[in-house]
Amino acid sequence: MSAASVERPHGERPLTAEANRLMDRNPGYRVEIIGGQLLVTPPPDGPHARALTKLMRPFIMAGLDDGETEVLQGVGLWLPTDTEDYSIPDLAVVDADLDEHLIENNSYDPVCFRLVLEVTSSNWRNDLKTKVAAYAEAKVPVYVVVDRKHQRIHVLTDPVGSEYATHRFHSPGQSVTLPDSIGAKVTLDVAGILAAGQPRTAD
Repeated sequence: MSAASVERPHGERPLTAEANRLMDRNPGYRVEIIGGQLLVTPPPDGPHARALTKLMRPFIMAGLDDGETEVLQGVGLWLPTDTEDYSIPDLAVVDADLDEHLIENNSYDPVCFRLVLEVTSSNWRNDLKTKVAAYAEAKVPVYVVVDRKHQRIHVLTDPVGSEYATHRFHSPGQSVTLPDSIGAKVTLDVAGILAAGQPRTAD
């Protein structure tokens, strides 16, 4: 990238331009705009990536990556919370016609999203507070948080205004069956997913 690229392209919004500059200069970092604020997340660690891989399997095995839906990592979701807001959830179940609903800055209309999922990192409060409100306002039907800090999985459903009417959390030893609205029956093994999200120790 050349030094000249720091100039804002004609017609590009100020915060969006800054977010794109930050991503260009910090490969691997995730930069989002929520509530008119830039949120910068460092590259995920190995356990985060391992948990995400483990999470994808039940969705794919249920057939959600074929036909009417797709299972995608890191796809942008355009948010109604402010004029430039968008997020990049770790995992999403989206309608197969996603490409027809591009809004701006590689982000798509939330109407295409059946589920979004976040695996917490060092800035876990964003996933448990800031993004709850943003995804509820976007009317994403199901929001799942793999809470590595508190060792539980949150399932939020029934968005109303800036919150979810139903918020359940599940601990190791339990399993979670997600709502049928995502397109198939998916059951998550809480202990297995949380274990995958922790650093491995030598025996």
